Amino acid sequence: MSDTDGKKTLGLGGQGGHVKQSFSHGRTKSVVVEKKRKRVVVPKPGAPQAAGAQGKSPAQSDPARRPAGISDAEMERRLKALAAARVRETEEAETRAAEEKAREEERQRRREEAEAREREEREREAALKAKEEEEARAKAEAKAEADATEARKARKAESAAAPAAPAAPAAPLSERARPSAAPDPRKSPKRADDDRDRAAKPRVDDANSRRAGKLTLKDALSGDGGRQRSMAAMKRKQERARQKAMGLNQTREKMVRDVQLPETIVVQELANRMAERAADVVKSLMKMGVMATMNQTIDADTAELVIEEFGHKVVRVSDSDVEQVIDQVQDDPAALKPRPPIITIMGHVDHGKTSLLDAIRKTNVVSGEAGGITQHIGAYQVTTENGAVLSFLDTPGHAAFTSMRARGANVTDIVVLVVAADDSVMPQTIEAINHAKAAKVPMIVAINKCDKHAADAQKVRTELLQHEVVVEAMSGDVQDVEVSAKTGMGLDTLLEAIALQAEILELKANPDRAAMGAVIEAQLDVGRGPVATVLVQNGTLRQGDIFVVGEQWGKVRALVNDKGERVKEAGPSVPVEVLGLNGTPEAGDVLNVVETEAQAREIAEYRHQAAKDKRAAAGAATTLEQLMAKAKADQDVAELPVLVKADVQGSAEAIVQALEKIGNDEVRVRVLHYGVGAITDTDVGLAEASGAPIIGFNVRANASARNSANQKGVELRYYSIIYDLVDDIKAAASGLLSAEVRETFIGYAEIREVFKVSGIGKVAGCLVTEGVARRSAGVRLLRDNVVIHEGTLKTLKRFKDEVKEVQSGQECGMAFENYDDIRPKDVIEIFEREEVERKLS
Repeated sequence: MSDTDGKKTLGLGGQGGHVKQSFSHGRTKSVVVEKKRKRVVVPKPGAPQAAGAQGKSPAQSDPARRPAGISDAEMERRLKALAAARVRETEEAETRAAEEKAREEERQRRREEAEAREREEREREAALKAKEEEEARAKAEAKAEADATEARKARKAESAAAPAAPAAPAAPLSERARPSAAPDPRKSPKRADDDRDRAAKPRVDDANSRRAGKLTLKDALSGDGGRQRSMAAMKRKQERARQKAMGLNQTREKMVRDVQLPETIVVQELANRMAERAADVVKSLMKMGVMATMNQTIDADTAELVIEEFGHKVVRVSDSDVEQVIDQVQDDPAALKPRPPIITIMGHVDHGKTSLLDAIRKTNVVSGEAGGITQHIGAYQVTTENGAVLSFLDTPGHAAFTSMRARGANVTDIVVLVVAADDSVMPQTIEAINHAKAAKVPMIVAINKCDKHAADAQKVRTELLQHEVVVEAMSGDVQDVEVSAKTGMGLDTLLEAIALQAEILELKANPDRAAMGAVIEAQLDVGRGPVATVLVQNGTLRQGDIFVVGEQWGKVRALVNDKGERVKEAGPSVPVEVLGLNGTPEAGDVLNVVETEAQAREIAEYRHQAAKDKRAAAGAATTLEQLMAKAKADQDVAELPVLVKADVQGSAEAIVQALEKIGNDEVRVRVLHYGVGAITDTDVGLAEASGAPIIGFNVRANASARNSANQKGVELRYYSIIYDLVDDIKAAASGLLSAEVRETFIGYAEIREVFKVSGIGKVAGCLVTEGVARRSAGVRLLRDNVVIHEGTLKTLKRFKDEVKEVQSGQECGMAFENYDDIRPKDVIEIFEREEVERKLS
């Protein structure tokens, strides 16, 4: 019984059949195969194009539904670009419609011409065929008439000759059986002609002619004919024939593209941008004599020749063009809104900067600082009693943190210079003044520790005059406030002075644009990964924004304010910790929000490559002679290699800068590597290879690194105060200095007589004229006040006894080690050498 008994196949109709499939172990299966006819769809002329301009979307018209971080200027620019694109689309659609209409008219004209030719051909064939049929009919009728006349004549002759002649013999049976050439009177003349034409033409299998080139069930089951064309090939052939019949076989016009060409490009990427096959591009390069695979890089000039050969347009771009997406956009004055001022507290170490900020914030940060000194730059936001919001930056005052103070001055609006009334102006105070002047920001002088008995505020004002800082009390334009962080005296006056200065500055920013900010500090947190403290300067930074900062990029995973609370967004002048970076940025880098992750990654990669090329170029610029000269100069210089790991980027920079200042012409400190985060096995491996200690500043080694350091004998030193770190490294570097040798003259002796002693040589009989002569001391032989020999004593005798020393005024015998040229009246100078350890200043 068949597998399909009682079953009806589903389909749209068409030709079908059965195919018998054979499997292993003699199993077979009958499959119903149905061949469907393909529906031919002829495109109608003048098909309506998609509407190009549909009007503005709600996101464009409604500011509330506008994409995040898009300013009005940017939105207007985008809308203009969109409108231009729509106009261009409309024009292109009209052009395409006109071209399509022209092509359709051409196709219609060609169809009409083809139909007219076919009609004329058919009419001509019909006329020829009718003429041939008429001629054949006339010939047949004439022949039939001639045959009939002959037959009548023959019968008359037979009837006339029958009496006179005997009857003719009968014809053979074979002759009688042969058919007559005369046409069958039962057939019409037209059918007789058709039979003759059919007999004259070679017989052609109509079914085979119709099915020629098509795969039938019979052919598939029989397997005859060997390898045949595939069904897809047959369909393509039929499609080409159909298009040819409809007049659609015109070659498609090549699309000319604008190909963006950087300085170097991979062959595969070039093919993708031209929408060409990579093999064709490689072939074109080979014709030019360039043997390159699709994965190799070619220069811009070669790529330009390839693009022109393929008929596209070249648009030369530079690698730096990727940064154009973060170009500064001028804000509309109507979109600017007031923002809180950014105040940086600067001054000398231990003058009370953090304590003053604690008194304002009503917190106690200074108690948590190691050694009671600030070693990180801190960002805080304070709301005063009258509701004003102030953003404070607390900078370290130690000499090593110069770059931190410079960063704080560059991002600030107002500088509060804290000077201790009992200590007056100090070196870092002067440095802070210079930073404020370089940044061109206004300054407010806070004279702290006024509650002490030794406080002298007037002395501070007078000493500030030496550095061109004239306070209001001395008829200047710089505000000065006497405060005490300990008692809280003058804090309200200080806040009023800050508010007055901020009001004069009229600080404004646009919170509705893409965020831009400065990295104040960066660190590698164990649980949270790379974390950057960012002070937003313009726009609003939101959770989920994609940004690029220096050579790093990321997506805002979380925002944490100065109180440790998570927030969804941060507006202008708001300091926040940003989580979600792919690496630790450098302190001082600028954060910019971009639209897509691809843009951020591309910009970061370009910056990383540019920095790498810059470092390589700096090394490559050194000539061999310079390298040899440097190596020769460094021969006599002892180096102390160290590895530095710190908790934050700013501290690591400050430590490296402080260590690089240690040393002189004989010894120096070389920082092999510095970074942020815990000490790892990689650091231990590098330290072991170079014989360097690892300095951990507010960080520790993990368990694996500790075990590895113990096994390899690598020294780990932990510090939390930068003073101790610098002092210890300075002491270690001092140990590499060669000791200073000092000579101390202890006596003089005059040779009175020279004796020759067997086994010893010449012995000088001397009188100690000054000081003391010691056996272990060094001696010089002076003749006419000229040193002719320097060495040591072989023997020192008093009478016949060997002695250790001889006092002044006594006689003794001396013999020099390996020297006998001694004469009377020569003077022996006796001295001692001592080594004194040197220290770096």
